[in-house]
Amino acid sequence: MDMAIQRPAGERGKVLLLSMLFMGLGHIIYLKDYVKGIIFALVEALMIAFSPRVFTVLQYLVTLGDPHPELPIMQRDNSIFMLIDGVMMLAVLAIYLCIYIISVRGTLAAYDEFVLKGKLKKSHVIGDLAGKSFHLAGLAPSVLMIVFFVIVPLIFSVLVAFTNYSSSYVGAGGVVSNHIPPNNTVDWVGLDNFIAMFGGQKTWTGALGRIAGWTLVWGALATLTCYMGGTLLAVVLHESKIKLIPFFRTVFILPYAVPAVVSMLVWRNLLNGSFGTVNQTLIALGIITQDTVIPWLSNDWLAKFTCVLINFWAGVPYFMLLVTGTLTSISADILEAASIDGANKFQTFRKITLPMVLYQTMPLIIMSFTFNINNFGAIFFLTGGAPSVADTTTTSAGGTDILVTWLYKLTINLMDYKFASVLAVMIFVVLAPFAIFNFRRTKSFKEGRI
Repeated sequence: MDMAIQRPAGERGKVLLLSMLFMGLGHIIYLKDYVKGIIFALVEALMIAFSPRVFTVLQYLVTLGDPHPELPIMQRDNSIFMLIDGVMMLAVLAIYLCIYIISVRGTLAAYDEFVLKGKLKKSHVIGDLAGKSFHLAGLAPSVLMIVFFVIVPLIFSVLVAFTNYSSSYVGAGGVVSNHIPPNNTVDWVGLDNFIAMFGGQKTWTGALGRIAGWTLVWGALATLTCYMGGTLLAVVLHESKIKLIPFFRTVFILPYAVPAVVSMLVWRNLLNGSFGTVNQTLIALGIITQDTVIPWLSNDWLAKFTCVLINFWAGVPYFMLLVTGTLTSISADILEAASIDGANKFQTFRKITLPMVLYQTMPLIIMSFTFNINNFGAIFFLTGGAPSVADTTTTSAGGTDILVTWLYKLTINLMDYKFASVLAVMIFVVLAPFAIFNFRRTKSFKEGRI
């Protein structure tokens, strides 16, 4: 039987100190685990070998390069590349730190096992990876991909908000400067962009308030109208006894089957104020005249109403299918019992059907609201953000633009990446906690507890 052995006092501290001084020393000197020790030591040796490059990249992350107008454009410092390299280097350092912690903890765990059992365990790297360390080996590729393809781009996007990365940056003296690499460098400006967006510049602050308010109203109306319409349509078709129900379901599904981009572009032409089919038909019927055409997409408030209306047409089929599937799961015995108790169809719907449908679909309603907040296609391909308003020339924000379409215009039209990044950060900070909080409060999230 293995028995615990007495080791010199303070030896565990020496093992910890050696492991912290240089990865792998504890494995090699005290545990005689040469394979793991050499692997960990190689990792630190490689990091030391590349440390000059690490320091250089981190220095570039701090300075974002220096302007060299005497050099050809392609030989000048590219601040954006330096920013990306710096963020990636921070990710590499974070991974190295994780390996360092794993090395130290592994050394102490192996030492404690040696003290407890009285003998050193032979190293089997492959066996450990397939055994007690399998979770680390299995998750490592996924973690690496998440770090470099999700976290690094997100951090880069956030950091842009703290720079003057723009084609038209207004300096302290009112001079317009170009900060687009490689022609010019990008500089850190701290919270200047947030201050300008949230009160520092009235034009931008006004545009932000207008767009943010309409975005919330749009998200709520787009979600509620589609859900209510889809629920009503699903209940009517479910309760109807006619034999043509499959035909009607097919007809109502067609708007959802057609790609949204195509549908929005078609409706954009149909609702054109000058030559659109809708206005021309109304003129032919004598309802309006050529001088009183309806400005479906050129009037601010009417364009917003049109966006909600067309989105209703396109989004109802989705909720109709969703609620139809939920209705089929409601037990017929419950509905029959309600009928025996004297409940009419409206009372049955209000007291039984609707609560059960809401219970099953509430998470999807929240997801739909989040989707509509960022529903780029429904706005951009229908109105393009039009019509223009007072600040459109300066901010590029139209009357029907929502935050995500405005963000697109800032990057493509104005090349104002700094303010676009501020918007992206704001969308995430506001929307993510809201969605998580509401989703966690739903009964379906709480494992079915009522």
